[in-house]
Amino acid sequence: MKLPISLVIITKNEEKHIARALSSVDFCQEKLVIDSSSTDRTVELARELGARVIEHPWQGFGLQRRFATEMAVNDWVLFLDADEMVSPELAEEIQKKFAAWSPSTALRMPRLSFHMGRWIRHGGWYPDRQTRLFHRQFAQWNEAPLHERVEATTFEDLEHPLFHYVFRDLSHQVVTNDRYSTLGAENLASQGGRFQLWQLIFRPFGKFMECYFVKLGFLDGLPGFVIAIGAAYSLFLRYAKLWEKSAMSFQIAKDKK
Repeated sequence: MKLPISLVIITKNEEKHIARALSSVDFCQEKLVIDSSSTDRTVELARELGARVIEHPWQGFGLQRRFATEMAVNDWVLFLDADEMVSPELAEEIQKKFAAWSPSTALRMPRLSFHMGRWIRHGGWYPDRQTRLFHRQFAQWNEAPLHERVEATTFEDLEHPLFHYVFRDLSHQVVTNDRYSTLGAENLASQGGRFQLWQLIFRPFGKFMECYFVKLGFLDGLPGFVIAIGAAYSLFLRYAKLWEKSAMSFQIAKDKK
């Protein structure tokens, strides 16, 4: 029996992942893909798997997810990223508990990520709870361009995880860290944040210590060490790019005089 839930995925060039994500959620009445100008076979594969596809230009994570929520047929919406899938245990849990949920309660689920040949359970990567299932009359995504989140009055935690195939390889991780550090710097600048040298020097070191020691990243072996270094470097890039923006703005103002 299908549940009155719309599965929603936002995509761009996700042909390697989209089939796994869509196939993991066969209990939903609707499968909806919001695509931003993919040039690969994402749209074709999604339609072959029974998804309704809407083309929509990229607006940033928060606004894109809000648009997707509005386009769903059902009031209950379940969001997945294309590189995620609902574990069989989570699918069973949702089907068993759905009838008992209040529409005013948004559902959070732990997310377990696979990287460098293993499931990562430490370093701040797990349980990494994500609010992904909610009734749109009582909850909605905020408009943040980065680190968007669902705003609701009450939450309930589910037991079983989403599976997250987070990076293809280390090169993909480096590229992703670079992209997210740019978005982070832009977000800081838009909120009036100013570059401070101590942040560039000490915050990356603090991030490494947090991930590797405080959050027990060392228990994940060498991948845990690589992840902690990557988190520190991403933070370093964020503040370096904030400095770059400040320096460029100062030079432009100086040249105009």
